[in-house]
Amino acid sequence: MKQKRSENIGYYDILDTPLGMLYLVFNSSFLTGVAFQRPAGILLKKTEETAFVKKELTEYFGKGRRDFTCRTAFTEGTDFEKLVWDTLREIPYAETRTYKWMAEKVGHSHAFRAVGNALGKNPIPIIFPCHRVIESDGSLGGYSSGEEIKRRLLEFEYYTRLSGS
Repeated sequence: MKQKRSENIGYYDILDTPLGMLYLVFNSSFLTGVAFQRPAGILLKKTEETAFVKKELTEYFGKGRRDFTCRTAFTEGTDFEKLVWDTLREIPYAETRTYKWMAEKVGHSHAFRAVGNALGKNPIPIIFPCHRVIESDGSLGGYSSGEEIKRRLLEFEYYTRLSGS
């Protein structure tokens, strides 16, 4: 069954961060995406929901907020991908886990490549912290927004935790 056009219309807002502009994508009152590029085909809009998410992300970048309470929804992705994305919330702030750990955690111990592919499609990075997943040898591995962004997020969390913020 085809969805009505009005159900598919989303909107976005912008947040200036130390990493550059973040585009926060919403569908109804749920955050459905965090991107480093302007989303096409939807309008800029400021709402209570966008203000709340911007507040939480500003606290993350300013004071090292460790948990997010904003309402999120995955509007795309397979059941496996959604399971992987949800599991990301189990990785504590300023800590890392390996792709292998993630695979074991979701019940597919040999599916670390599939986990990596799912992480590359994570539509809500930072809130669902895929940057905290690294290779078993300690190297960073991939990141959909680039290795430099991943490195900066990990360093930010590490130094924020050390400073006690």
